[in-house]
Amino acid sequence: MKNTVLDIPSFRYFLFNRIATTMSIQMLMVIVGWQMYDITHSAFDLGLVGLAQFVPALALCLVVGHVADRYDRRYVLVACQAAQGCVALLLTLGTAFGSLGRDVLLIASVALGTARAFQLPTQQALLPALVPLSAFPRALAVNSAGSQLATILGPAVGGFIYVAGAAAVYGACAAMCAFAVVMIYLVRYDYTRPAREPVTLQTLFAGIRFIWRREQVLGAISLDLLAVLFGGATALLPIFARDVLHVGSWGLGLLRSAPAAGALLVSLSLARHPIERRAGKMLFGSVACYGLATLVFALSRSFALSLAALALSGAFDMVSVVVRQSLVQLDTPDDMRGRVSAVNAIFIGASNQLGEFESGVTAGWFGAVPSVLIGGVGTLCIVVLWMKLFPTLAKRETLTAS
Repeated sequence: MKNTVLDIPSFRYFLFNRIATTMSIQMLMVIVGWQMYDITHSAFDLGLVGLAQFVPALALCLVVGHVADRYDRRYVLVACQAAQGCVALLLTLGTAFGSLGRDVLLIASVALGTARAFQLPTQQALLPALVPLSAFPRALAVNSAGSQLATILGPAVGGFIYVAGAAAVYGACAAMCAFAVVMIYLVRYDYTRPAREPVTLQTLFAGIRFIWRREQVLGAISLDLLAVLFGGATALLPIFARDVLHVGSWGLGLLRSAPAAGALLVSLSLARHPIERRAGKMLFGSVACYGLATLVFALSRSFALSLAALALSGAFDMVSVVVRQSLVQLDTPDDMRGRVSAVNAIFIGASNQLGEFESGVTAGWFGAVPSVLIGGVGTLCIVVLWMKLFPTLAKRETLTAS
């Protein structure tokens, strides 16, 4: 075994790939959201951007899992990231020629959502094959640290580059996608072409059945789904930046980066000191603290306090991410990881993109601040209910499979 997971070349290439693709997608989403709000000044349209990304993932869930389990996962990622680069290039041209409007931005969001529908489950399923399983929680923490670093840099860099125009941001995103394609192509792992079993309803729904029959896996991913669905405020950040905190695009970039800054610090700590006991209690406690941080953000009128609240929300969310992802991947056999990861990605997508839609709708009804307040309270209620519904999850001690 290597001394650290970073001594494994394929893991390093995978990490560079993850950083590049995450920076690219974060920059794209910041600028798409900012342009949408500039064009329509509508909270509902900001929510539609999230919904446009989520619908493809939901529609393609069963197909995505089969693709990730049947084909070399490296080449699936190459195709996904090449497609993202093409969307960024088209947005560059659309901006340069002044042809971007509400409908074009929504179509671009659908295209990005389709590419990410295949990308996220494939990345999740590939990572355990690159490191010894005993080192997976540490590798997951390092990978999450890289992803969070990119999530910090992406919105901030995108916000500042936006001063030179949206076309400059989209061009930079396309270049990052090209770099990511090269990195994933260099990854090597023990790949054995699986037997081509016929596609049936039984094989299509195997991932769903696997999760449904495992109480701890089901509890962990559904807890994350509902907590972020109610507690997320990402889609409303353009409104908070402009109308509540009175900062410009640079402030929006920093607000988008703040949760990732907190998550980065926690993921670096978990890479050095992995969770070894009381994993279930850590999961529920971190989600509850996430809800409290959301309430602080909703009530804040100070830019500094808002940044701190978002950073804390990201820090607590990272604890739940590491627990959930470790539990899902380590409790799942390799030939099922694609299908299980596809279902898991739907939960992640629902909590993020569908959560953005929910935030947009409730903000349209009640206003941005009440929408986030309702979400924070809802998160705390979910924690209490889920501890009663999934007692074995709350009592789980270790991340590794028993």
